[in-house]
Amino acid sequence: MTTIIGIDPHKATHTAVAIGCDEAELATVTVRATSQQTDKLLSWAEPFKERTWAIESAGGLGYLLAQQLVDAGEHVLDVPATLASRVRVLGTGRSDKNDPNDARSVAIAALRSPGLRSVYAADHAEVLRLLAKRNRGIGALRTKQVCWLHALIAGLEAGGIAKELNASDADGLLGSFEGSSPAEHTRHQLALELLEDIRHLDHQLSESHKRIKLAVQASGTSATEVFGIGAVIACSLIGYTGDVSRFTSRDQFAAYNGTAPIEVSSGGRVAHRLSRLGNRQLNHAIHMAAISQIRQTHSEGRAYFERKVAEGKTKREAIRSLKRQISNTVYRHLVLDAQK
Repeated sequence: MTTIIGIDPHKATHTAVAIGCDEAELATVTVRATSQQTDKLLSWAEPFKERTWAIESAGGLGYLLAQQLVDAGEHVLDVPATLASRVRVLGTGRSDKNDPNDARSVAIAALRSPGLRSVYAADHAEVLRLLAKRNRGIGALRTKQVCWLHALIAGLEAGGIAKELNASDADGLLGSFEGSSPAEHTRHQLALELLEDIRHLDHQLSESHKRIKLAVQASGTSATEVFGIGAVIACSLIGYTGDVSRFTSRDQFAAYNGTAPIEVSSGGRVAHRLSRLGNRQLNHAIHMAAISQIRQTHSEGRAYFERKVAEGKTKREAIRSLKRQISNTVYRHLVLDAQK
């Protein structure tokens, strides 16, 4: 009999609950998150010879524990937090929110959901995912600093900087400014400090793009052959897709990245709506590829977009259609890369 061991991971502790095929609770344990956490869990689970570990958010807070169990030769499943929460509320008869109930819900979700993703040792896709996440974080921080600098400059000069801010424009304006009050002097000083921060972030972005380019080249991917997909977009596509073999078809991949519409039919009415679900980082990468194609008049994507508009679709609907076509193309390239 296979035993499912559900784990509710936390920063300080991990709670594990073992259940049988009848969902009966067999044992429970809580271990501290230390360098001995894996040894303690394996020692506790020794009586269960045929066992499968199910970890909530094995790509998030449970990442380290999941990787350690995989390295120890264990079979580990990744249970999405949303699925475990639904099982806890609707399927277990125990809706109280505590660690043992959460762990039991994770185990039941793994027992009753055959399509869960198996966890494997981190590979090059994990490297690309980390680099993409870092690059996105630097970009978001730079945008925040630029917005603040725009606001400060608007308080010093009527109209501020009307176009996209760059260091040379800000340098010229701030270098010639002479304040007439303590508030203006303080605003000017803060603007100079922000400008220095932005220069530093620009350097970090440049270095991030270099690292991403080298990492994408090392992956040997053919995704960069798709028009509009450069190293940065390919990094996100490969990193957030992970093991492409977990998607049985391009339709399943499209549902995962949010480019497939969701059916909202009822009775005799058949209707679909825009999906707000799926991996938003993947969706954003595909969206940027679509916009890049549309901006180039000689691209096949631009011709497809114009054809859809001529058929009566709105521009937004045409972009969504193009994104789905790009998703299909990306899936085909990732599958071919995996086969190589």
